[in-house]
Amino acid sequence: MSAKRIGGKKPSRGKKGVRGKTPGTFPSRDDILTFIAENPGKAGKREIAKHFGIIGAARIQLKKILKDLAEDGMVEKRQKRLIRPGDLPPVFVVALVARDADGELLGEPVDWDEDAGVPPKVLVLTAKGKAPQPGVGDRALIRLTEADSGPEAEHTGRVIKVLEKKQGAVLGILREREGNRPPWLEPIDRKQRELDVDPADLKGAADGDLVSVQVVRTGRYGAPRAAIVERFGSMKSEKAVSEIALHSHGIPHVFPTAVEQEAESAKPVSLGQREDWRKIPLITIDPSDAKDHDDAVFAEADPDQANEGGHIIYVAIADVAHYVRPGTALDKEANLRGNSVYFPDRVIPMLPERISNDLCSLREKEDRPAMAVRMVFDKTGRKRSHSFHRVLMRSAAKLAYAQAQKAVEGVTDEKTETLVDGVLKPLWAAYDVLKKGRDAREPLDLDLPERKIKLKEDGTVDHVFIPERLDAHKLIEEFMIQANVAAAETLEKKKSPLLYRIHDASSPEKLESLKEFLSTLDMKLPSSGGLRPAIFNGILAKVKDTPQAHVVNEVVLRSQAQAEYHPQNIGHFGLNLRRYAHFTSPIRRYADLIVHRGLISALGLGKDGLPEGIESKMEAIGAEVSAAERRAMLAERDTIDRLIALWMADRIGATFQGRIAGVVKSGLFIRLDDTGADGFVPASTIGLDYYRYDEGSHSLIGDKSGETYQLGDSVEVKLVEAAPFAGALRFELLSPGRIAGKSRRKSGSKSAGPRKKIASRRSRTSTSSKTRTKKR
Repeated sequence: MSAKRIGGKKPSRGKKGVRGKTPGTFPSRDDILTFIAENPGKAGKREIAKHFGIIGAARIQLKKILKDLAEDGMVEKRQKRLIRPGDLPPVFVVALVARDADGELLGEPVDWDEDAGVPPKVLVLTAKGKAPQPGVGDRALIRLTEADSGPEAEHTGRVIKVLEKKQGAVLGILREREGNRPPWLEPIDRKQRELDVDPADLKGAADGDLVSVQVVRTGRYGAPRAAIVERFGSMKSEKAVSEIALHSHGIPHVFPTAVEQEAESAKPVSLGQREDWRKIPLITIDPSDAKDHDDAVFAEADPDQANEGGHIIYVAIADVAHYVRPGTALDKEANLRGNSVYFPDRVIPMLPERISNDLCSLREKEDRPAMAVRMVFDKTGRKRSHSFHRVLMRSAAKLAYAQAQKAVEGVTDEKTETLVDGVLKPLWAAYDVLKKGRDAREPLDLDLPERKIKLKEDGTVDHVFIPERLDAHKLIEEFMIQANVAAAETLEKKKSPLLYRIHDASSPEKLESLKEFLSTLDMKLPSSGGLRPAIFNGILAKVKDTPQAHVVNEVVLRSQAQAEYHPQNIGHFGLNLRRYAHFTSPIRRYADLIVHRGLISALGLGKDGLPEGIESKMEAIGAEVSAAERRAMLAERDTIDRLIALWMADRIGATFQGRIAGVVKSGLFIRLDDTGADGFVPASTIGLDYYRYDEGSHSLIGDKSGETYQLGDSVEVKLVEAAPFAGALRFELLSPGRIAGKSRRKSGSKSAGPRKKIASRRSRTSTSSKTRTKKR
């Protein structure tokens, strides 16, 4: 007699059976966990049901088991697939950090969620033959394999592509010695040996300057000797500090000669087969110091009587695809860099300046090629239609955000006075319509302003400030979001290969942590029903304009998954959109260039679209550019931390007001009210009690006194130490904690553990605040 299918028919066994499972019986939790473990990144509810032959009403039981496993922290959802916590995707980027006892390379995933603990080690198998061989310090794109990982690693992967090689130059601080002894280099990387520097060629460097050196001679005895290659100036300058970030994160920042030559040989575009949009008064609205302008906008009331109150919105984006063709040196370098990197006083561009700041930048009153979208919205903000066009345009004006905002509010200047009625007011009228659609969509609405650093002429910090968030910023952001949605919809309809910008819902573990924290504020997160951004918005609305507002925004942010690029669509949770792709910034994001090429191919707009065979490479490209984005964010954050630590170094002993911005076993992270600077208070320096960490309430609680320091509390601190290399500040706590009964502390509270003297903000488990406009 044949085995019965669960629900009525014969079971589907799949490639791998489950040990100990009797055919025709419902799988146990262990059976399901084993299947998920044997199919990392590939096991969704549908695949599990198919493998075990589960149909009909039996699917309800399966759904309940999967929900229980998620609530117990046994599995988590990623891109509609189930994985065990700590499992890795099939393709990802690793940083090669060491070699094992057999000399094989060991790597760690670059894009690793700090909340998940220590990143796992991966045994990295290299390609045979003449392919570039990676080494320690390099980054590589790998694919997981089932080969034995050995005793020193948890996983094994094979190299698909070496992304970047470690630079040969050594970065450090030049230090002079007394007498006739040669100067020496104090390396930024503490793993590097100290180096004597050739005094005959210092390139103008003085004691305390940041320099890069190349080892020119190493004797059998004594310290190595090196020559200065480049001087970056005083360690207190922005250029020197950002150079450290470039070096430590391995960010490519010098264009190869072949790339520069290709860029210089590029020629301006004529009209040709393009549509002529030069009479449409498109304008750019950007930060006042922007050098590249990759988007221009225009809007008008829809003359169609059937769409009364509706608007037509035009968004034109620099046509980078015309200049950066697949397979060229420019293309390979852009793929390697992934995106531009933004520091307080300079940009490390994805493309050479000839392309990014000249031929592709939508300069005022100059003809420029563009990929453009024309979108029609009704009076409720619902999109009725859209169409893409390859055009030649001419920007009518270059405006700054504040300049455009003032003009609409009635304060015009020589440039804006002629634009108010015909250009700016129609833009704001169209934005009013889009706001209705946005409000109906209810995207996640976090209020976490971004701190900015104002520099002096010598590159040192003048002051730290939080810029005002204007309607002009929101207008451009919403226009760009709608253009990105239109691009994703068009490519999906045409069944074109596509890199989506995806954002998964929060994992059960993070949601449980959020629920526990909110309970300490007598607030609840609904435990049933579909999770939507509106649920988080309801929580944020309750604390708006209260002392808890900032910290609740921070904790909600920490509960969110990280956005990434992937060819499989799961939607964008934060924006509450079913499909979304980055189209609007191809000058500074490689993912956008891929989308442009897709539109060109899908709509027959030229021969410079997607190359053949791109489908099989999309997942790898998505992993590369996601890792590059993460790397850039860390470098930008590290630079700001180091600059502020340098700026604060001469204020040792000063007192400040701040808030507890993070709580860990070893102490408290403090964010100062006036500057947004972050520092650390070791638990060992707090009072005379022994403080235990309560994870649920994000608190340190005194064992005997019950004295409590909780996330969000206002405190007064004294600066006792600054470590500019680490970008770290150490504070002494001056404020007493709140007295709470021992009932506030759970029986399972974790010990405060080892004490730290100083900790970098980089060790925090929180994410950085909202990124700059247009970076969703």
